[in-house]
Amino acid sequence: MPTVAITGSASGIGASTRALLESNSINVIGVDLHNAEIEVDLSIEAERSKAVSEVIELCGGSLDGLVTSAGVSVPFDPARMLTINWFGTVDLLIGLREALSSGTGVAHVVAISSNSTTITPNVPDLLVDACLQMDELAAHKILEEMEGLEAMAIAYAASKLSVARYVRLNAPTKEWAGSNIRLNAIAPGAVLTPLLQGGLDDPTFGAAIKQLPIPVGDFGSPDLIAEWIKMMLSPSADFMCGSVLFLDGGSDALIRPNDWPVSMKLG
Repeated sequence: MPTVAITGSASGIGASTRALLESNSINVIGVDLHNAEIEVDLSIEAERSKAVSEVIELCGGSLDGLVTSAGVSVPFDPARMLTINWFGTVDLLIGLREALSSGTGVAHVVAISSNSTTITPNVPDLLVDACLQMDELAAHKILEEMEGLEAMAIAYAASKLSVARYVRLNAPTKEWAGSNIRLNAIAPGAVLTPLLQGGLDDPTFGAAIKQLPIPVGDFGSPDLIAEWIKMMLSPSADFMCGSVLFLDGGSDALIRPNDWPVSMKLG
């Protein structure tokens, strides 16, 4: 039976993915604050290390897939948001890479990014660079120069942009593709999860979220995103490498029809 680890497995996209995989006879190791096999706080470095070691123990050192779905959004403390969304993702990717390369077949990794990578303006290059250089202190110092709402919006977009760029930069390397691991990202738009509902209910951010244009007409569902993740964890995705798949109801295409992927600084 294949084994897949999922961070953020207790709610939202992570929970929907877990339910779908388990219904297809896939063993899931959940990582979350509560209601998971491994209960940790990914905003704390020692807890991230604990998550890695416990996943390795539970999978016997060989992992078939990984989904990094844990994350927070606005309203939330900007520095902690950046740490959870970025460092909580990349530390698991790096820490579990050897286990992913230890199987007999191709392992698949789906990192959860966001369409905020392209539609959020003025994300500082220095902030993303600090993330990619794993300089948490420098990243937090940059955020400290911003205020309130701006800091929250930028922290979220920068964390998700860093995830997308990490995938693009590393997926083709010998450590990933050359080790039989397919590293890809999915970039959802507005998906009706408890996380989005918290933003909708916020008196400051709610109106802005409701104004986001979605050409297909409504928010996405976690179950639909889970279907795509399931495909990206399967042999159907063996030829996917370094892809960032946008599932946002057309928001990015509407806002930036001619610009992709310039704002992600990938081209």
